[in-house]
Amino acid sequence: MSEQMIPAARPIIGDEEREAVDRVLRSGMVAQGPEVAAFEEEFAAELAGSRPTVAVNSGTSGQHLGMVALGLGPGDEVIVPSFTFAATANSVAVTGATPVFVDIDLDTFCIDPSAIEGAITERTVGIQPVHLYGHPAEIDTIAEIAGRHGLWVAEDAAQAHGATWKGRQVGTFGRFGMFSLYPTKNMTSGEGGMVACEDEELARAVRLLRNQGMEVQYANEVAGFNNRMTDLHAAIGRVQLTRLVGWTAQRRANAAALDEGLAGIAGVVAPVVREGAEHVYHQYTIRLDGASAAERDAFAAALREEHRVGCGVYYPTPVHRLPSFGLDLDLPVTERAAREVLSLPVHPSLTENDLERIVAAVAAVAAGGAA
Repeated sequence: MSEQMIPAARPIIGDEEREAVDRVLRSGMVAQGPEVAAFEEEFAAELAGSRPTVAVNSGTSGQHLGMVALGLGPGDEVIVPSFTFAATANSVAVTGATPVFVDIDLDTFCIDPSAIEGAITERTVGIQPVHLYGHPAEIDTIAEIAGRHGLWVAEDAAQAHGATWKGRQVGTFGRFGMFSLYPTKNMTSGEGGMVACEDEELARAVRLLRNQGMEVQYANEVAGFNNRMTDLHAAIGRVQLTRLVGWTAQRRANAAALDEGLAGIAGVVAPVVREGAEHVYHQYTIRLDGASAAERDAFAAALREEHRVGCGVYYPTPVHRLPSFGLDLDLPVTERAAREVLSLPVHPSLTENDLERIVAAVAAVAAGGAA
């Protein structure tokens, strides 16, 4: 009998979440209500330095509304990494503004601060770094560059709940920080997002935009959207938030076990954690040093099919090369990462046996020459 597949990710939904949903259903208050307000306060206190925080129906909505609230529009440019999920650039493009793609640092996979200044033009208004995989970008350096040039910073912290840079929580350095609550993130509300805002003025603008432009019913102040979070989702998120510290500790312990086990395997580069960074390991992403995309894909297929170890490639195509943008740019580190990266399971549900199987599988495939 073949071994059971180790999933690449596994959302953890238990009885407490089910009971919370039942409580909301019994209350009759299903749309945005007291659960959302409580979730916003609790999330802000735990993960956003008590900044005013606005719950929305997805992380992408949070990015978009934050950009609109900052006044982003046609003629503006925002500097973004290309090695990320498309939503980072989409949140800029859908306002009519232009995302300007720059390269990344190969160790952390985050935007390279040294690439930013050369991309600044008279049309640049902001920088949107991504704390990719749960590792913080060098956000203090990025904020300093932005300050010298009169630009704002908006943080994509979709994968970085609880990550810190030099002791300060990510999502609290810029004008706003967006956190995703998608099912495979480090915590979930089923679906949703949070926007941690620098001040109450910006938070109010985001609140208006998420609710058809109104705080008082039928008193629409601006043209807005319907991006509200429901109380059902907020109730799930409130339970998940109480478990996040423990889950993060387990992710870090799992990552440490993988670090130890993978050390010395030829061609396999384990994740780097920079001094000053607290990584939360949304993904445990290795590089297959020098591999082509086809070789990396063959390595991944062997892990799944021969060893029953789930894995994923985040992201196989840089955003600037997607059909939605279709740009021919010279971003060599981004292109290299897109060829070499492979994310292994690191989620809190892994057992000691699972971790041993993952290490053994990577060693076996590497020794077999799949990379």
